[in-house]
Amino acid sequence: MFLPENQPAKKQQNMKFDPASNIQDLLQFGEFGDVNPSITDSATYTFMEAKTMLDTFHGEQEGCFLYSRHWNPSNKYLADALAAMEGTEAAWVTASGMAAITNTILQLCSTGDHIVSSMTTYGGTFAFLANYLKKFKIEVTFVDITNLEQVEKAIRTNTTMIYTESMTNPLLQISDLPALAQISRKHKVKLVVDNTFTPMMIAPVKQGADIVVYSMTKFINGKNDCVAGAICASTEFIASLADVNSGTSMLLGPVLDPMRSSSIHKNLHTLHIRMKQHSLNAMYLAERFKAAGLKIIYPGIPEHPQHELMKELMNPDFGFGGMIAIDLETSEKAAKFMELMQKEGVGYLAVSLGYFKTLFSNSGKSTSSEVPEDVQKKMGLSDGLVRFSVGLDNDIERSWLKIQSCLKTMSII
Repeated sequence: MFLPENQPAKKQQNMKFDPASNIQDLLQFGEFGDVNPSITDSATYTFMEAKTMLDTFHGEQEGCFLYSRHWNPSNKYLADALAAMEGTEAAWVTASGMAAITNTILQLCSTGDHIVSSMTTYGGTFAFLANYLKKFKIEVTFVDITNLEQVEKAIRTNTTMIYTESMTNPLLQISDLPALAQISRKHKVKLVVDNTFTPMMIAPVKQGADIVVYSMTKFINGKNDCVAGAICASTEFIASLADVNSGTSMLLGPVLDPMRSSSIHKNLHTLHIRMKQHSLNAMYLAERFKAAGLKIIYPGIPEHPQHELMKELMNPDFGFGGMIAIDLETSEKAAKFMELMQKEGVGYLAVSLGYFKTLFSNSGKSTSSEVPEDVQKKMGLSDGLVRFSVGLDNDIERSWLKIQSCLKTMSII
């Protein structure tokens, strides 16, 4: 299996980790010297000699490709760029964010193992951990990931991994990755981090994580025109995923289409610009929501419980992110407010995030609906929580005036 070899970024002494420059430093020429890498429109690849095919199949012939489910040039280009962004040795791309998450977990865990996971996590991830893994007799203990004592107490002799999100969905808690890494090393378990909400802002591997997963559907692609995922880790772990006899990604086959891979790869080069604008606009709205007296969750304001932690972990060039949540107390009030905002042209009442337009949804009734109501209450998820993925609006004050009008119409402010 031909694994991605990450071209090293230029080494500069006394310089901070710069994911955008790491991507910029990659020279990835197309087949005919194209400035955009060529798209591989082929499922299978030919060989001049039978022995070369055999060696490629067994991962002993570098630079050759056999079959696109195994590996293909377009996906390799994207994987190399992602590895450069994350500062990992290698990466693997998948057909969805859930494929990246489930493949990673299934590769690390066997029947009878145990996982410690953040209770506050994406609904699909929660459902996989709480429900699907039962068929393999893999147990999961859900904890308040901000309570490090609770995390450590949950670890057992058969614990394989700690799973969390850098910024949790939808409550926007910030995981103390260096402290969690210390706990994971102490107990010889892997720390797996979903960094979907915070690409470039937080580099989990630099904070001690072992494996980073992404839904590239969101900020990384930024256009909501495809579904894709990524796993960034050591060469050894990526090789294990791709093993023809025992690799989860190889055998379950969640391959990303090369056309989509090429599109995401091009979009990745503008991610640093987009994240700055998402963060700038989100901070503006957060300050306006705060001034209006609303219950707001945003890591960029001092009132957020992990504000100082976020400042320690983040790359300040990219801000505090584009995700905001406000609490309107009831789902009925949240629904009416979102309908009004859509009517006024603020954005769309839709799930997902990282789009160039603002998206908003009532988390408990949408992206966290797989989480039982009693667990939602335990984690502190209000029925009226409205999660915003703030867009790339050029005039964010104009957008705020539309939101303000909706709030006034409903007598919320």
